[in-house]
Amino acid sequence: MVDERNVAVIVETSNSYARGVLRGIHEYARTHHGWTLYLTEHGRHEFDQSFACDWKFDGAIARIETDRMARIITDMAVPTVDVSAARLIDGIPWVETDDEAITRLALEHLRDCGLKNFAYFGDPFYNWSVWRQQSFERLLGRLDIIQSRIFNLPVRKEPRVRWWTQREAIRDWLESLPKPVGIFACYDACGQQLLEICRYFDFKVPGNIAVIGVDNDELLCELATPSMSSVIPNTFRTGAYAAEILGRMMGGEKLAGRKYPIEPLGVRKRVSTDVLTVSDPHVAKAVAFIRQKAHQYIGVEDVLRIVPLSRRVLEARFRQALNRTPHQEILRVRTNAVRELLLETEMSLSEISEALGIEHPEYLSVFFKKETGLTPREYRDRVRGRSFLQIPN
Repeated sequence: MVDERNVAVIVETSNSYARGVLRGIHEYARTHHGWTLYLTEHGRHEFDQSFACDWKFDGAIARIETDRMARIITDMAVPTVDVSAARLIDGIPWVETDDEAITRLALEHLRDCGLKNFAYFGDPFYNWSVWRQQSFERLLGRLDIIQSRIFNLPVRKEPRVRWWTQREAIRDWLESLPKPVGIFACYDACGQQLLEICRYFDFKVPGNIAVIGVDNDELLCELATPSMSSVIPNTFRTGAYAAEILGRMMGGEKLAGRKYPIEPLGVRKRVSTDVLTVSDPHVAKAVAFIRQKAHQYIGVEDVLRIVPLSRRVLEARFRQALNRTPHQEILRVRTNAVRELLLETEMSLSEISEALGIEHPEYLSVFFKKETGLTPREYRDRVRGRSFLQIPN
């Protein structure tokens, strides 16, 4: 007989990231009979008082982001998993974004645009913004240069900031940056605000300034002018993973009160980074051709037909401009095309192979695993929360 579990889900419903987490929690609960979820509608940093009114819970998954919520959850004295980076209760497991991996993806995407100058736009109210800034500094090095490439909104105690009061300071910072520059915004709301400031002061995006955010909030990203590229967090997996941890805790297991990081899925490219800044015209033409043919099967020989260079010279120029060979660029673009189809469609491996002009699905599976470490099926299952990682104690 399955034990009944009454679980408090104290996660806001007001933003894309949180709703993705909720979907993951729901999927786990749906496939593990006996769970009853308690959830009410509220916004981020709002206090949902209803869960504290004489309800009897066996466990909780919560975005613990206020001191008051932390006190009440502590008083509940039930197994709890935190899905916030605020870290207001010590000693309990927390499931959050892998900020190093997010930063690396953002920088790799900007580098793929041919950019060599990078900057960071952050909001130190949030721990994950601070951690992403630290990763940005580690990954780029040269601290003497980096410090002038970072702009943080004012430190404050309240979640909201009147960012428009910083317009002139942000404009001055933008003017000081070497162009063209790729700016990594700590999350989509900051990126959207930055794009508004660029539009207000007539900075050319993406011509002189390319912007990438984090969370891939479809509404914010598409409403931004221009539409904004964004790193895609695996929110579904975050919720499912948190639920699995809670299930094991409610079953009596002792799990470490540490961070369980969830890697991002990739980057959704939009107009804000739709630029290719490569000074070598032959490399630029070759890269544009490779990306144009992303859903076709091509080789280096096809690239050589459109540029008047030998393979050896083209490879040398690619390495100088992009630090990779034409063959590596083809594999990278092809892998991203497979990821996109696995993520956004229900196509089978055979259908994906056919769509990409690859004769044998077995070859697609082999090269995809070599590039990502996962078979296509493993990637799709992990993205959609169907397979859970082994949770270390």
